[in-house]
Amino acid sequence: MYNSTLCYIENPQGEYLMLHRIKKKNDLNHDKWVGVGGKFEDGESPEECVLRETREETGLTLTDYQYRGLVTFVSDQWETEYMHVFTATGWTGSLIECNEGVLEWIHKDQLMTLPLWAGDKLFLDLIHDPDTPFFSIKLRYEGERLAYAALNGKELAV
Repeated sequence: MYNSTLCYIENPQGEYLMLHRIKKKNDLNHDKWVGVGGKFEDGESPEECVLRETREETGLTLTDYQYRGLVTFVSDQWETEYMHVFTATGWTGSLIECNEGVLEWIHKDQLMTLPLWAGDKLFLDLIHDPDTPFFSIKLRYEGERLAYAALNGKELAV
């Protein structure tokens, strides 16, 4: 098992900076659209990791961000992952090319039409509302099929 961060950066036009994962071989997220982020390095806090990963993948330095939730990602094919989810509305710097995929600003009203993990659709609904309290969501996949989901310990229909 390992820890990672996932950040949804929102611009004033209501768009999220999304990463279309098309460049890496053997990528669990191949051809999916995801936020930016990645694995913790030894000794990092969630905040340190999200700042480093965002800078490495996008060239942006976050200046206004919020820790929003925890996703427990369980799979019959991949190692268990604890994803620390952030949103951000402030940054400095300019976008760079990402070696993991293509970065693109996508309006939040169009996100659900993209190839996303089914579980991502569940927590994207939560982060659209800045007043949603901190959440914990568990997602269990069989292959790419979402087989189980629970929000704050209560099972959800999938």
